[in-house]
Amino acid sequence: MNMQVVRWFLDLGMGILFLFSFITGIFKFTLIMRTFGLVDLVLPLALMSTIHDWSGLVLGFFVAAHLFINRGWIRTMTRRILAGEISS
Repeated sequence: MNMQVVRWFLDLGMGILFLFSFITGIFKFTLIMRTFGLVDLVLPLALMSTIHDWSGLVLGFFVAAHLFINRGWIRTMTRRILAGEISS
């Protein structure tokens, strides 16, 4: 399989999982809900907590796969930066 396609699907999956985790995290964070006046909003918090936990866990695996697939680029860039070839 084409590695560009694998990277694209992996990045798309990470983006979707991040959104699930971020949105459910906002709804679980009661201070934010009170700040925006959403105290009377009835939400299935047990389901949201489950979605939040699982999306975070799967996101962690996707990030690990992303780092593994891009390890060559990470290694090369680290060497170049530490050697002073690239400066900010």
